[in-house]
Amino acid sequence: MSVSAASGQENSVGHSPQAVPSTAARTQTFEEIVVPVAVFKAGLWIEGAFGTGFCLDPACHFICTNYHVAKIARPHAIEGVKIIRQYLATGPDDSGATVNDLPSGIVDLTRHQNLTKYTLSRDLAIFELRHSLSHHHGVAFSLRELRDGQEIDIYAYPKETISPIRKLLQFHGTFIGQTTTGLLAFAYRLNSDRPIVPGASGGIVVDKKSQQIVGILSGIAKDGQAIAFAVPVQSLADFVTKVEPYLGQRIFPSTQGISAVSADLYPKYLPTSANVLRQRIEESADVNMLRSKAQVLADSMRNFIAVETLIWGAGEKEPSAEGAFEIRVLDGRQWFRSYPEGKEELHDIPFPALNHVMRPGDEWSELPGLVGTALRLKIHQAADVVVGERRMKVFQYWADAEDRVCTWTDIDDFVVFSRSHDFTVACYGEVWTDEETNIMRISEHYELAGKWKDFQGVVTYGWLQRDDEPRLIPLSISTQAKSHKKVYWCRGQFTDYQEFSSRVRIIADK
Repeated sequence: MSVSAASGQENSVGHSPQAVPSTAARTQTFEEIVVPVAVFKAGLWIEGAFGTGFCLDPACHFICTNYHVAKIARPHAIEGVKIIRQYLATGPDDSGATVNDLPSGIVDLTRHQNLTKYTLSRDLAIFELRHSLSHHHGVAFSLRELRDGQEIDIYAYPKETISPIRKLLQFHGTFIGQTTTGLLAFAYRLNSDRPIVPGASGGIVVDKKSQQIVGILSGIAKDGQAIAFAVPVQSLADFVTKVEPYLGQRIFPSTQGISAVSADLYPKYLPTSANVLRQRIEESADVNMLRSKAQVLADSMRNFIAVETLIWGAGEKEPSAEGAFEIRVLDGRQWFRSYPEGKEELHDIPFPALNHVMRPGDEWSELPGLVGTALRLKIHQAADVVVGERRMKVFQYWADAEDRVCTWTDIDDFVVFSRSHDFTVACYGEVWTDEETNIMRISEHYELAGKWKDFQGVVTYGWLQRDDEPRLIPLSISTQAKSHKKVYWCRGQFTDYQEFSSRVRIIADK
């Protein structure tokens, strides 16, 4: 195993955590949470698409709104800050998608498209901004089941007049039940005789007592009744955990399942007999199956293209640096280029200019290969567990430094030149699989004796749905180590996965 660490000049570009509003929050406070979304198109007349969004995270680096707002409005910026990435929770090809009239929360930009296809209970989209919105912050969410009659407040930016300038409005209401399509329904009172009108989609529904978000406004009743519908926060939690796992764990800690930053389930595994340490013993059928599945997983990732986004930080602070790279793997070898405009191909991810940096290597493929082929690795099956309502098999492994299974690389980066040193170390970790022994998570720990201590890395895997058959791909990666009593970490995730292959056929000359 090869993992790098580097040193250089410090250049912190992170964002300090923002305060979360207290339970005494007022409408003026929610103006720091809820933001207007608008796009204008000039032609024979000026057309506009209007919606609402809100800060998803404490630093307001991510904005959440409805899928139909993102799809029809197609904004390029929020409050003047450029959108650099977009995640959609549903779409025309989504399982359960239906053709729906556009909810009343948005004005159609084209004036011609009156229908769109998506799943109502997943009517969500997330925009990642180039940098956090100043003077804005997120607020806590509640995943508790709502009670009949529970009091709520709705905050949104409806479009009320011909003027494009809007203000944040508050509507009081109560929870009245859940629809057959999975939406939350609320009876609300008018605000100064004004109902909820177009532009409000993507607003927030807030529990009056706790001031926590319980739903994302997505539409109103079409028969004129004062009833509003909202996507449940649980749908948002599932969505965020899938597309931004580290953010999901931070803002929805109670939903933590298979995570690249969660701890191992069992204490370190050590073989009980000195004879076991040096001799090859017959392994169980389950361990043999694990090795077979691990090798298949490693072989299946020898040719693909994906986008790997990375963040670096230290301790419990906000990230100090971030980057996105297109990773191209050809016959098991990987190259990188800065995403999306990068031209130069690199053999390694470049170090950000920070005091200390952890840099992930190719653990996503090396760890399955290690489990699959390193016969000196001692593997033990522990008791099954339930993680996120899924039963998982757990395997533990261990190797001594003399087994020469795990390798650590120290890199000193002096800008003009770099110096590296490789040495073998003792290592151990866990492999989590589903009930069919498909690998979902692999962790590794190195026993280091130099300036770096307590290294650990984790990779998670998930299913990519293809027309022919699903296959496992890497989802997220996390590495961290301690230096001078301070923990430095790097976390990444894989998106926009593409598989490619080539076949060569030799044709004999007749």
